Amino acid sequence: MENTSVVPHRQFSPADKPSPLLCLYDSRRNEYYYPVGASYKGNTARLRYSNGSVATVTVSIEKKQYFKFTLQDVVPRNGIDVVQWGPFHTSITGLFGEIIGVARDTTETGNFAIGVLALNDTTMGGPASDPADLGQFEYIIHTPDPKRFPLPPGLHEGQRFSIGGDGINDVAFYSHPEEYYRMLYGDAASIDNLGRISICYHARDRRKGRMVFDSSKTQLAANAANHQEVQPVPTVDIKGSSIALYGCPDSVALLGLIKNIVLREGLPYPAYAVNGSASRVWVKDPARYTPDVSTSGRLFDSTVSYVSQLGFKAIQAEDIGFYWPDRADKGYIDGEAFHFTAGNKTHKQFADMANALGIDIGRHTVTTALGRGTGDLNPPSDSLCVLLKKTLAKDVGAADLDITVTDPRWLDETGPAEGHDKSLNIVKIGKELIHYEGVSNTPPYALQHVTRGYWGTKATVHEKGAPVDKMQASCGGGYAGLIPDINLQDSIAAYYADVSIKNGIHYIDWDGEEFLFDQGMGTYSVKRFHRVLFERAAKGGIGYLRIMGAGVSEGSWHYQSVWNVGGGKNMYDQVHRSWGIEGKDIRNVAYANYFPATFGITGGPGRSSTVRQFENLEAVSVGVGVTYMLDLRQTSVEACPEKYAIFSAIRAWENARAAGAFPGWVKNDLADPTQYFHLRQIDADTWELYHVDADGNNPVLFKKLSRATGY
Repeated sequence: MENTSVVPHRQFSPADKPSPLLCLYDSRRNEYYYPVGASYKGNTARLRYSNGSVATVTVSIEKKQYFKFTLQDVVPRNGIDVVQWGPFHTSITGLFGEIIGVARDTTETGNFAIGVLALNDTTMGGPASDPADLGQFEYIIHTPDPKRFPLPPGLHEGQRFSIGGDGINDVAFYSHPEEYYRMLYGDAASIDNLGRISICYHARDRRKGRMVFDSSKTQLAANAANHQEVQPVPTVDIKGSSIALYGCPDSVALLGLIKNIVLREGLPYPAYAVNGSASRVWVKDPARYTPDVSTSGRLFDSTVSYVSQLGFKAIQAEDIGFYWPDRADKGYIDGEAFHFTAGNKTHKQFADMANALGIDIGRHTVTTALGRGTGDLNPPSDSLCVLLKKTLAKDVGAADLDITVTDPRWLDETGPAEGHDKSLNIVKIGKELIHYEGVSNTPPYALQHVTRGYWGTKATVHEKGAPVDKMQASCGGGYAGLIPDINLQDSIAAYYADVSIKNGIHYIDWDGEEFLFDQGMGTYSVKRFHRVLFERAAKGGIGYLRIMGAGVSEGSWHYQSVWNVGGGKNMYDQVHRSWGIEGKDIRNVAYANYFPATFGITGGPGRSSTVRQFENLEAVSVGVGVTYMLDLRQTSVEACPEKYAIFSAIRAWENARAAGAFPGWVKNDLADPTQYFHLRQIDADTWELYHVDADGNNPVLFKKLSRATGY
């Protein structure tokens, strides 16, 4: 792999680590097979393997920009149920994008990126050997710059550590302030003990069910692995798996190449007009990194006016709280939830006010967790996700607490892997949910500490031989619910589209986004969920859905617009202009994967707020490539003497950002917290950027900015 645009050509393929195009994997034997021979004719390669299998791959070079590889088939299979593209080993030791699979040399002298994109839902980031198709949430040691951040004695490249905390408190996950502790949100890219980056993708034959024992969430006891019988998906095979392999200067990779792959291959492309622009701008374009508003105080008289003056495009009604998906309401979640002095408004009425000004209304959800009392749990659906399938050993009366099964294996595992909440240790027999704690270890195998008719279901008679299904649950506390199987998940995705269509809510925040992994299918289920949602929403006339979530995965990267999690000093200290540990970790993950970083929920205008405070915030936001949710409380805003000046200053920065007016070298200076700036808008296409002192005084013209072509 060479960069042929420089002399001498730069070779990126390590001599000691050849890169196979395609590996085969037998998950039952935990064995890889690497190609031992190949023939090439026309646009077809035939790869031979030591187990007797032959893989047929079509190859094309698209627009002289990237290679497209598509697997036609593996014949004979000979036990092969997973294929792996790569690993493509590189000598690049800079930034690694573990979510989308990219190796990045961002130095001025290097400036090159090598990456892979999946071209369909069945192809996913990461190695074939990962049983749950999802990398572990943990720290890895990797310095992005050995001169600035040298590794201390006792640490080496590629070393892995657990996240912090108890595995339940998400703020405490982020526990290392050092830049060389890198949080992992996937495994499409990884590093070796020299810091060299490798990339791989895989596809799995899902036509048969399988048993997995895995917890990809953390290494902590609170999230220890459970056994899970993964549901078969009859239509999903390895045939047709396809990737794009690309290499180009890193400075143009996102907008000059990845964007072209997305458009040419028909991948999801959420985009819409920015601040009056006639053209639709891709949400991955840094010009589209527009902040949002988070409401508090539950008073909405002036919210739309505030947001319009700021130039923002979305409002999340955070103070209303999250809502559960409940198909029983058929998508109508109205109710007069938005409080106005002159009388309350429904979701639809408030959304109509905002949508008319190009502002999206959003709500905070629990993704696919099905809560107690919702339509799919009362009575419980037969399409809930099952961890273990057992059989009733003898008849059970409606009042009996003696419930025995023919096979007790793994029923002693507590609750879901996320948190192991004992209250979620639930089995389903017929239409009854039953809570239990443990199982006897000698015959007859009886469930212990049984509670019949759990969560408001009805205790009934069950006959010997009836299925006893242990349910997959979300996690405890305010998120306690059961998980749908892949088919019911399709229906819930369609439900969310209906909510958007019927209520005008075009902004959705997936709290508990990790619940989309709980069927044991990794990012395949994430892609499938979002595809159903977006396609149904489009048919309902919604051209753009703004998606926010608790995380970002290879499955959501194409669909998700922002990642505005957390807030306060855990994320970013506005006063001292410094990153908190959580903010540092999320920033580094986002930046490496060409995704907007975030400050999370950020303090809005109040009694003592100044324009300088928000110009400082906007400068770093534009420089680094950060979005945030500005907390707006009407009583606080009205108490702010400088509210209109603050609105005007923020809007000037956002207008310039949307116009693509900031060159890369200017952004580098804006990102420096020791420098201070003031931006003055001259007209619709021109701005003057001034250096100022820490108090905003002594302005010196730094750069005259103009609207970029195409914006």
